Amino acid sequence: MEKSPDAFRTISEAADELDLPQHVLRFWETRFSQIKPLKRGGGRRYYRPDDVQLLRGIRYLLYDEGFTIKGVQKILKENGARHVITIGETGAIEPVVPVGGNGDTAEQPQIAAPETSHGSGKIDTYSRARLNEALHELLECKRLLDKATEDPFG
Repeated sequence: MEKSPDAFRTISEAADELDLPQHVLRFWETRFSQIKPLKRGGGRRYYRPDDVQLLRGIRYLLYDEGFTIKGVQKILKENGARHVITIGETGAIEPVVPVGGNGDTAEQPQIAAPETSHGSGKIDTYSRARLNEALHELLECKRLLDKATEDPFG
């Protein structure tokens, strides 16, 4: 008998539904604080429907889109779990960028380039976002290298 979509899932049921090993779900709990299954006696985990949807979004970003764990953590921090759940449901990545210093966000794409076909010389929104992420990581690497090579005697 099939469970209701609103029913809680055990770790084995969630893992089967997401086509992932159980140890991956346990590992992700250590890397993504937003994943919080209920734990009953003996440490048995029960995933709520939203937990499974969030896991689906994380899985999509990591496995299908090639993001790193750090990249997904950044998306979760900047855009929230609901955004990642939507990505998992739709497969559409529309980055949301923070506005102001108080953590408010604007529901607008980070890059406004139109999606175009290959060969047109333009970069689609998704590719531009990935390039921006790579640029950010490279700039951070440069900052660390500059700091490591500073003359301590100045």
